[in-house]
Amino acid sequence: MTIPFVKAHGAGNDFLLIEELPEASYPDLARALCDRHRGLGADGLIVFTGPTRIRLFNSDGSEAELSGNGTRCAAAWLVDQGRASETLEIETMAGPKRLRLIERHGSRFVFEMSMGQPQYSRETLAISAGPSPVTILEVGNPQCALLVESLDFDWQALGREIEAHPRFPRRTNVSFSRIVDPHSIEARFWERGAGATLSSGTGSTGAACAAILSGRVESPVGVLTQSGALQVSWQPGQEALLNGPAEIVAVGQAFLSV
Repeated sequence: MTIPFVKAHGAGNDFLLIEELPEASYPDLARALCDRHRGLGADGLIVFTGPTRIRLFNSDGSEAELSGNGTRCAAAWLVDQGRASETLEIETMAGPKRLRLIERHGSRFVFEMSMGQPQYSRETLAISAGPSPVTILEVGNPQCALLVESLDFDWQALGREIEAHPRFPRRTNVSFSRIVDPHSIEARFWERGAGATLSSGTGSTGAACAAILSGRVESPVGVLTQSGALQVSWQPGQEALLNGPAEIVAVGQAFLSV
């Protein structure tokens, strides 16, 4: 099977973009294409199922409702190809998302994206290390956000544990963040179906909202990820806005027996 693809990333969170292949098994394609040793390598696969409609499959083949970084990557490709203007709406499995192009330098774009109005609750989660206060959010997909004093611990192991916690029947994305100053946090992400990622748009949204709810930071919040900065603007009861980059890095063909 020959598959034309585009590769793009949002602050290091990378995706492969393809057009709809009606006879294909997208979970199988995602596992094969996203494999970093035997495939092209990516955190997820985005399939255009309409002119401005997408589906997202994680690297393990599971389908996700939304990716903030991935949706910006899709927007970058649409604008680059003249298939959308500087203001556009992309239909996702979490509903329509509005984006606005802020700036462009060649194949690198910066978009503002509406993430909708977060739903949240603050709870105590029983984990192996003991009861832990968390903020549980819905930002188009499920998030569990933890504020920590330091990121110098095995957050990957804890992220893996929380992802599959009985509290989350659909599994959950997990963020760990520490307060840097009143308008910035540093964050790490464990994503449902992909594991540790260098950044996450929905994860950054959840982490920033959780930090705002703690009263220790104020909007807008800069989210310092392992591969770049994102910015989240939000006030409780309103929609959240996510600002961040999307960069197209490759266009080509993949050859797979799937």
